[in-house]
Amino acid sequence: MTRPRYRLTALAGSLLIGGLVLTGCATTDTASSTPTAASAGLTAEAVLAANEDATTTNDDEWTLDGAVEVDLADPSGEGVTVDGSTVTITAAGTYVLSGALDGQVVVAAPDDAVVALVLDGVDVTSADSAAIAVLTADDVAVYLEGSNTLVSTGDDEDANAALFSDADLTISGDGSVDVTSTVNDGVTSHDDLVVLSGTITVDAADDGLRGKDSLTIEGGTITVDAGGDGLKSDDADDETRGYIDVSGGTIDVTAGDDALAAETDVVVTGGTLSLQAADKGIKAVVNALVEGGSVTIGTSVEGVEAAFITVNDGTLDVTSSDDGLNATMGTGAMGDDGSFITITGGTTTLDADGDGFDSNGSALMSGGTLTVFGPENNGNGALDVNGTFTVSGGTLLAAGSSGMMVSPADSSEQPWIAAVLDGTYGTGDTVQVLDSSGTVVAEFEATKSFASVVVSSDALVDGATYTVTANGSTVGTVTEGTAAAGGGMGGGPGPRPQG
Repeated sequence: MTRPRYRLTALAGSLLIGGLVLTGCATTDTASSTPTAASAGLTAEAVLAANEDATTTNDDEWTLDGAVEVDLADPSGEGVTVDGSTVTITAAGTYVLSGALDGQVVVAAPDDAVVALVLDGVDVTSADSAAIAVLTADDVAVYLEGSNTLVSTGDDEDANAALFSDADLTISGDGSVDVTSTVNDGVTSHDDLVVLSGTITVDAADDGLRGKDSLTIEGGTITVDAGGDGLKSDDADDETRGYIDVSGGTIDVTAGDDALAAETDVVVTGGTLSLQAADKGIKAVVNALVEGGSVTIGTSVEGVEAAFITVNDGTLDVTSSDDGLNATMGTGAMGDDGSFITITGGTTTLDADGDGFDSNGSALMSGGTLTVFGPENNGNGALDVNGTFTVSGGTLLAAGSSGMMVSPADSSEQPWIAAVLDGTYGTGDTVQVLDSSGTVVAEFEATKSFASVVVSSDALVDGATYTVTANGSTVGTVTEGTAAAGGGMGGGPGPRPQG
């Protein structure tokens, strides 16, 4: 069935952030896939409402009553045909599969058929194509019972995964499946791919889990080791498709490219995600939004990249060899390109060797906690905002180099300080910000070397003077609301090309 969502009518609802009114829902231009400013700072509900609903076949939509038992070692049964090593299911219904097969299971049912495949101790290896290939059906459910293995060692350009479907595919169950594809994807649906439960382990030469129209994960334990992208949705022809929606589950991804890659949006509202990426931890063309759960990007070149990055709740912890967060329209233009980072809640921690918090457009922080460590080189900055960086709430701490330092804008409602220190201090140093009476208003232990500090919190007072200390020694004195010498306000010392 189609999973219902609350939908917003066109141009319904508006969001007021820092005096900037953004109306409507997340949109792209279908022909050019260019994101629009209406996508900035939205909730998960609004972003998902602008997308086409995913189709899910729930466990109560099929039954074991009248199920056909199929032993793949000696296959037979109503609705089942056998041609050599190919076992084909030709009719709607439930099929309980067990046993080993060197060959392929094919679903070639009527276009309006709902087919449930219960995998109960199967071991299918295909040397030519997918181990299981759904060629025709309306909706297909794969239910995991016991331990199962699917292996594909063939290079089939059409059925290009060990578990492949040309129909909407839902995976659930109490069992497990180990999926290996030595050439192609692990699990792919050319329509919607939904994971409700089960233990899924994927080792794929290309992408791990791919739902072309959408990829939805509501539960389960998913482990992916992929040569390409880990989790992917890549429909580029429809602005309401090509999204990833994670609301639950335990997900561990190691990817040779991006860990999560979506043609439109990546939305995380729950679950525990541990991501290791050779390129980007999360890559979305339009929205990358965290509103719950826990996301840890342990290895990446860039942690999160999208036109619009939003953290409303949950935990986001990023380690990157380049930018931690990178909001970009992808044009490489100088100055404000219209992209946006919004932090309204949650806990965001960035450890970056490039820019830590980087918006090629503007940024707003109104709540939550944002901590940025790095970079250590003067060619990048802990904060790098081409447009306006407005802080109206939350707790901000940024410690990094001083060469490209950026401060919040004068228009920020919440007080802030920006200090270039009298030297460079190192990992493990304890830094305190003290008011004129010696009261500690901010404190942290550095995880890498730093020569500048930016702090904003409701503990600061407009126009007051503060002392910054490192291991008890004074390393800087600053006045609230004054940009550090050599630094910039909101957009840095000057626009520069952005990635």
